Amino acid sequence: MAWIVAVIAVIAAVAATARFYRAARSEQLAVAHAELAERQAKAAEARTAALVDEIRQLARKRIPAAALALSHPSAQVPGLREAAEVDGGAARLLTEAVQAARTAVMEERQRVDAAARAAMRGTSAKIQSLLNQSQQLLHELQHEYDDPRILQLDFRNELALRRTQSTAVLCDAWPGLARQNSPLVEIVLGAQSRVAGYERIKVANHLRDERLGLAARAAEPLAIALAELLANATAYSHPDTDVQVTVQQSGGRGAFLVVDDAGIGMDDDALDRARALLAGPSEVLLTELGDPPQTGFAVVGRLVVQYGFHCHIEASPFGGMRTILRVPAHLLTVLEDDHSLSALAPAPVSAVPATDRPAAPAQSARPEPEPAEAPSGLPSRRRRAPRPAAATPAPAAPAAGQVSRTPEQAESSWAALQQGTLIGRSVAGRVPAPDADGHDHLGDQDDQGDDEK
Repeated sequence: MAWIVAVIAVIAAVAATARFYRAARSEQLAVAHAELAERQAKAAEARTAALVDEIRQLARKRIPAAALALSHPSAQVPGLREAAEVDGGAARLLTEAVQAARTAVMEERQRVDAAARAAMRGTSAKIQSLLNQSQQLLHELQHEYDDPRILQLDFRNELALRRTQSTAVLCDAWPGLARQNSPLVEIVLGAQSRVAGYERIKVANHLRDERLGLAARAAEPLAIALAELLANATAYSHPDTDVQVTVQQSGGRGAFLVVDDAGIGMDDDALDRARALLAGPSEVLLTELGDPPQTGFAVVGRLVVQYGFHCHIEASPFGGMRTILRVPAHLLTVLEDDHSLSALAPAPVSAVPATDRPAAPAQSARPEPEPAEAPSGLPSRRRRAPRPAAATPAPAAPAAGQVSRTPEQAESSWAALQQGTLIGRSVAGRVPAPDADGHDHLGDQDDQGDDEK
């Protein structure tokens, strides 16, 4: 019996020992689970705090920066502050939130911009119609009166008309003026007459065929585009410098209009932006053109896309900028011989000096070009029908090798003629027109300058 008791005692001791170890193990596991749960809770709290910080940064910095980058591509959009603390799913959702905000802002801007374009397009059409009516009335008054102030009004009306046309083109409207096939040099003169600093623009005609013309559908768009480039060149160069315009003809690539100024030039960022606008981007928002909006290059880019022109800008050897506007060959034509050119159109420049070649009969018989306007010397914008007034003696043909009159000499001659006309009218009982000193006071053009690129 004793051994049975001993066995039972051993078994009981072993069972007690096992229960002790199991209890100790359970206690250790409980402690470990508690420590793990505490660590997990702290990690969850850290992730939650990091996620809250990321959401705060998303609302305060990332979304506003993403919206700003739509207008200023150089603006930096910040990323996640603590990427290691945010799991992959949350990080993807935050990135999607930024993209969704960008898309929503862009769609809203496009909707607002489309509404603004529609409103400006309708308004521009009405203003353009009124300005065309005013222009016609001013031309009739110029035939009846010799008041130089009418010429001032006509010129300012032309500046306002160009601004209205540019705004309409920028808003995807038709330029609003139909033409026939027109000589290329006359289109250049028409663009020159739409710019405030027209007297600084010097045109050099290097065409091989002086009757080279432009198709009717592209004549007015080319005049608008060139006027915008000339306006930029005169506005961003010193008033004492000239703006050189060279008209060249290429073999099979069409014609080139090269505009050189001695202005302030552009930095690399401005030059890249100008080239992007001149290339004709698919869409240019009005809100991206600055305040006040600089629409010149944007208008040219719009016309480049619509009519197949090509425009490039680079540094000019004169110190400013050089803009090259190319007209493709399929838009060019040669006008018939019965199409008379404007007397103000510059004759083609030949490589042979005038003293070394005989004068052409046709050119020697042609009367000396005379201004079609008052003594301001404004370039003619269109041909006018002859006046039904008393005929005046035709000017004598210039002698061979005679130097053309300067604008100042022409102004003096026309001032004397106008003064004599006024004296004759006063003797006949007519009231002399005011401001008979022969000056048109177009020098004060502070309110006419173009400030657009």
